[in-house]
Amino acid sequence: MKTVSLKIDDSIFGETEKILSSIKKTRNRYINDAIEYYNRVQKRLILEKKLQIESELVKNDSLAVLNEFERIDYAD
Repeated sequence: MKTVSLKIDDSIFGETEKILSSIKKTRNRYINDAIEYYNRVQKRLILEKKLQIESELVKNDSLAVLNEFERIDYAD
């Protein structure tokens, strides 16, 4: 496990301390859980952005293929 020193805004720290006293969780565990959750959210956002970019790249080719299939259907 790594040791990290960080500065937290006073308001965030105070709110966190209030929450911790209610949920009976250690500050360390709470911060680890929060970072883990935030990492999952960020990974999803990164994946979403990547998929949007890749979707744009293949959009024109997909439309061209669909148009070809439509022409084939009408030719029969």
